[in-house]
Amino acid sequence: MIKASVRNVHRYTMVASIGYLTACQVSRVFIFDYGILSTDFSGPLMMITQKITSLAFQVYDGMGRKQEELKDDQRRLAVHSKPSLLEYLSYNINFLSVLVGPCSNYKDYEEFIKGQHVQHRLKRVKDGSLQQNGWDKVPEPSPVRTVITKVLVCVCCLLWFFIITRAFPIKYNVDPQFITEASFISRLAYAFVSIQAARPKFYFAWTLADAVHNAAGYGVSGVNERGEVSWDLVSNVRIWEIETATSFKSFIDNWNIQTGLWLKRVCYDRAPFYRTPLTFVLSAIWHGVYPGYYFTFITAIPITLAARSVRRNFRKYFLSSQQLKFCYDVVTWAATQLTICYTVMPFLLLALEPTLKYYRSMYFHVHVISILAMILLPGKPKSFKPENHDLHSNNNVKED
Repeated sequence: MIKASVRNVHRYTMVASIGYLTACQVSRVFIFDYGILSTDFSGPLMMITQKITSLAFQVYDGMGRKQEELKDDQRRLAVHSKPSLLEYLSYNINFLSVLVGPCSNYKDYEEFIKGQHVQHRLKRVKDGSLQQNGWDKVPEPSPVRTVITKVLVCVCCLLWFFIITRAFPIKYNVDPQFITEASFISRLAYAFVSIQAARPKFYFAWTLADAVHNAAGYGVSGVNERGEVSWDLVSNVRIWEIETATSFKSFIDNWNIQTGLWLKRVCYDRAPFYRTPLTFVLSAIWHGVYPGYYFTFITAIPITLAARSVRRNFRKYFLSSQQLKFCYDVVTWAATQLTICYTVMPFLLLALEPTLKYYRSMYFHVHVISILAMILLPGKPKSFKPENHDLHSNNNVKED
């Protein structure tokens, strides 16, 4: 960050930080006990890697590129001078996010430290002039209600973990007796239940981290449609949207949100070609060296492309009535949840042998279906206009 030119600071920083992270993860897996997470020190390092690389790219945008070359999001987050050592260390290892994140942008954190976060977030632009929208005349909004709500969610997730999660262990999916004696449908059902039961531990960690930030007064994103202050700037998960997701992309967009934004800003938006595959590969490298991670993210590549193709080709035929749209949503919800279970199972199994055992027991059916969909379905279907133009699907889910 100090010695590299602003034209190359992002490249050197990415290689150095990801390389160091990978070296540490290799040592954790092969020097410490393989598959035992009690020695997992890589979590905080993964968060710092996100912050270091984000800052490097934002310094590059602010000091090494012309403003007209930047996208709106890059222009807003660009950093126009290198931070001091104190600012750099404060951003990277502040107590709010040093353990489980989430990663926030340097400019947002800087405004928070300077006491300008809430005021800047609650401003609005009208007729070309900045207005305070009345918020400069009242005390800063209290996060108490939001923090209490998120802590209650954490308590529920914790109870779910102790009562439900332990009753449906993930490793039972690859138990030889279970694979031999249970039918394919039974194994599919158990995979669904066990994955559903495993999610609350992630919900707990991310929601608690979000609550910690909010309790410190950090995390205001603006005002919602009801005129209430939204404390979701650094939220990492939207539980309802995940559990009701009707597309693979919708699920991904609401899971580990800040990591998804980091991948988008440092890889997807900047890659000259093969953006989706490269983004998934970077995600796998960042997560670690367990084979299960690579199986998960490489499997996600054809699934994402196939899901996009299926949606483009078939969704339009189900928008002519509420009944058809409801049926479509039910089917796509079930397909999405089962596909997610199939995709993330290696992520939880970690090792190569149980991963292959699980996929063989499932006959690699999602891989086969995804590849066939990519091959057989046209990339750009003919335009189609449903009779009822007032019906829309999830408008927050983009096609690409």
